[in-house]
Amino acid sequence: MNSELVYIYADESCLGNQRQDVPRPGAAAGLLERFDERKGWYRRDFAVFDPDTTNNRMALTSGILGLTALRKPCDVVFTSDSQYLVRGMKEWVHGWARRGWRRKGGVIENLELWRRLVAASARHRVEWRWVRGHADHPKNEYANYLAIATARSGRDHRGLVESGFDEWISLQMDRGLFLDYLDLPPDAAFKPDPAVTAGS
Repeated sequence: MNSELVYIYADESCLGNQRQDVPRPGAAAGLLERFDERKGWYRRDFAVFDPDTTNNRMALTSGILGLTALRKPCDVVFTSDSQYLVRGMKEWVHGWARRGWRRKGGVIENLELWRRLVAASARHRVEWRWVRGHADHPKNEYANYLAIATARSGRDHRGLVESGFDEWISLQMDRGLFLDYLDLPPDAAFKPDPAVTAGS
């Protein structure tokens, strides 16, 4: 495993989520970053558009995209404001796997995506962290900005692209937002969550 941590901040969007019987365009997007003591931050963005989706499907897709973008096994802190994603990976998937990918209450919604996410996470040691959405967490807000912009435009990235975070945070600070933001790695110690195994 890498001694350096990779941080992924992901979010999702689904436009017209309250509507029925009409296409609901959405997106999954995020920021991937790693800190080097000498070179500073290495940052990349990812985003994918879906012409008709749900918030939950896009939350799972953000996890799949972020983790599969890593070329080798890494220690990863994955941060999202989706309780569906974070609680699912910390709590639910272990029981589902033990029961042969079934749950007590019936069919598992988005089963194919859950299984893809578990497979993507198996290559890494991952700590799943939840943050409250729209609570002035700069990197969560940036991931939200990317997801909404992608859902509205219908244009996504093909793989990782140069991040626009530095420009975005500067613009926000010029507007009087995030004035206490320091561009340093988080202080919290890395505590990887148990991986899902066949016997978990």
